[in-house]
Amino acid sequence: MTLAERLRELRIQNAKRLKDVADAAGISVPYLSDLERGRTNPSMDTLQALARAYRISLQDLIAPVDFGGPSSSGPLPPGLAELAADPVLGPQLGPDWIASLSRIELRGRRPRTKDDWYEIFLHLRRVIPGEQR
Repeated sequence: MTLAERLRELRIQNAKRLKDVADAAGISVPYLSDLERGRTNPSMDTLQALARAYRISLQDLIAPVDFGGPSSSGPLPPGLAELAADPVLGPQLGPDWIASLSRIELRGRRPRTKDDWYEIFLHLRRVIPGEQR
């Protein structure tokens, strides 16, 4: 399932209009429509706002989404392989985090550097319940 499909599915399951969800999330109706059509990618802040609008966790919002990244047996994106191999930072990730991170795009682009990947990891670890350390 794509993120666009997931957002539309949630709205329909909750019997909400675009305007209802957009108002609850603090975004515009055209922007939400573009998200549901896959024309644009949301920021992490927007994903959090949408999760709050649906009264679910960010993890529940994105869990069924296939971000179209490589499979766990495929090569890791540039920078992520370097992060995973880092003797200090790599052990913090684990196979589940590496698989999840390898599927992420940020603002329509994939992170390129080890630092970019680590920043995303730290952010997600802070916002996903039960993942703080």
